[in-house]
Amino acid sequence: MNRQPAWLRPWARRRRLIAAALAALGVLSAFVAIRPAAGPEVLVAARDLSPGPLRPGDLRPVPLAHPPDGAVRSYAAGRYLAGPMRRGEPLTDARLLHSLTLPPGTVAAPVRIADPDAVALISPGSTIGVLAAWEGGQPARLIADDIRVITVPRPADDTRTGGALVVLAATPYQAAQLAGAQLSGRLSITLKF
Repeated sequence: MNRQPAWLRPWARRRRLIAAALAALGVLSAFVAIRPAAGPEVLVAARDLSPGPLRPGDLRPVPLAHPPDGAVRSYAAGRYLAGPMRRGEPLTDARLLHSLTLPPGTVAAPVRIADPDAVALISPGSTIGVLAAWEGGQPARLIADDIRVITVPRPADDTRTGGALVVLAATPYQAAQLAGAQLSGRLSITLKF
C-alpha cells in the first residue's frame, strides 16, 4: 500500500480544490497570453447614427488593435456624417461629408422635400428624381432627374412638419430649377433602383 509522506497528508483532502484553483489559473494565463494588444484609440459610434451633423456623445473613443485605414482619432462633433453608422462601428474619414467629392460640373444643392417619410427611403449615394407640384390642379412636373443624394442631414428638431432637407449633387441649371420650384411649389421624389 502506498503511503503518503507526512507533509502531504494535510493537503490530500483538499486536492480537488487545489486542482480547480490550478485549472482556473491555467485558464487565466491562457486568456492573458492570447488577449490582443490594445491599439490606438479611435472613435466609434456610441449608438446607431443617421447621416447629418455629429453631436457630442455620438462617438466614443475605443482602443482597437487593428484600426481601419483613415480611422478618425480626434474630436469630430460638428462635422457631417455622410451615411448611417451602426453602434460600435469605427468612424473613418470616408464617412465624413468633407471626404465626398462632387461629380465634375455639379454643385451641392440643398432642397426641402415635402414628405419626410419619403426621404427616409433614401440615403447618401441614392439616385432620385425631383418632382414639383403646385396648387391649382396643375400636374406635377419633373424638375431634375438622375440626381445623386450627397447627404440627408438629421433635423435638429424632430417635431418639424415642413419636410426634410436633402443635399443633392445637381448641375447649376438643375440647382436653379430646384430653387425656383421650391419657392412656389412642393417637392417630392422618385426613386431609382
